[in-house]
Amino acid sequence: MSVSTPTVNTVLGPVPADELGVVSVHEALLSVVPGAEYAFDVTLDRAEIFETLAARLEDFRAHGGGTIVDNTGTFHGRDVRLLETLSRATGVHLVASTGQGPEELLGGYFLTPQTNPPTPWPADRFADLFAREITEGMVVPRVERRGAAGLVATAATAGGMTATDESLLRGAARAALRTGTAVSVRHDGGPVQALDVVMDEKLPADRVVVGGLDRKDAVASGAPLEIARRGAYVGLDHVGTEGHAHLTDAERAHLVADLIRAGFGDRVLLSSNATGVAKGHDGNDLPYSYVLTAFVPLLEGQGLGEEDVRRILVDNPRELLSVRRPR
Repeated sequence: MSVSTPTVNTVLGPVPADELGVVSVHEALLSVVPGAEYAFDVTLDRAEIFETLAARLEDFRAHGGGTIVDNTGTFHGRDVRLLETLSRATGVHLVASTGQGPEELLGGYFLTPQTNPPTPWPADRFADLFAREITEGMVVPRVERRGAAGLVATAATAGGMTATDESLLRGAARAALRTGTAVSVRHDGGPVQALDVVMDEKLPADRVVVGGLDRKDAVASGAPLEIARRGAYVGLDHVGTEGHAHLTDAERAHLVADLIRAGFGDRVLLSSNATGVAKGHDGNDLPYSYVLTAFVPLLEGQGLGEEDVRRILVDNPRELLSVRRPR
């Protein structure tokens, strides 16, 4: 491999970015609400979990998929050894993420680190935590570090960004600057505000994807176009989810076409936020192949050609996930 060839951190090690193929940038494999692993009514049968996830990944690959990003972050069921085994068994590249948030899903240690009075973790502590999972490997608790995270994923509280949320976002941005990876941020209450915070840390906009932008309130506020204008990626990551909070797929396809007509086809990313196996919460049971099988035809109905679809599903995520070595 040439030293100049861009690479992406997968759970099985760095791979050339041009080998990713079609990428879904915001999905979940095993998703466990923190603490659910201790609940009496929650089972974690590893063989059953493996079989379910392997079948879903094989379906994704059979429909032309190449890579899935597990966007769950550090403490929401991430199982590095399971991801390694699944990738080897199915041939699908898996990119795991580090990161945490929003505040309500953090463990007490990360909220009140033994200070009196309790104070939020500073951004630099979050940055160190996230960066080490990229440079030294992701933590398997009390055992070892394995594999490098390929993305820093974090979120802010929908009802309003807290001091801890801001530390998380700033820490994520600093970790990205230190390691050359990209950041995925989500703040359903203020997506532009979330982008402002990470860009205030001097992180280039093209190293950021802002998720949740296919919510009706985000579209009504003009956030997708504003975020694209600033140079960040627009994450339309609930394809297939239609309800009071989200656009219909027909409306999503129209939004994608509008962004392309406005000159921002290179800023669009698509995924379904599908959950392979959910524990302690209701998952999104869509197949990982949904964008390919059900949504691409809607894009074609909007007049998008093969080049447009390839740019959104292959080229854009490849650029986002490629590690840019810090200078």
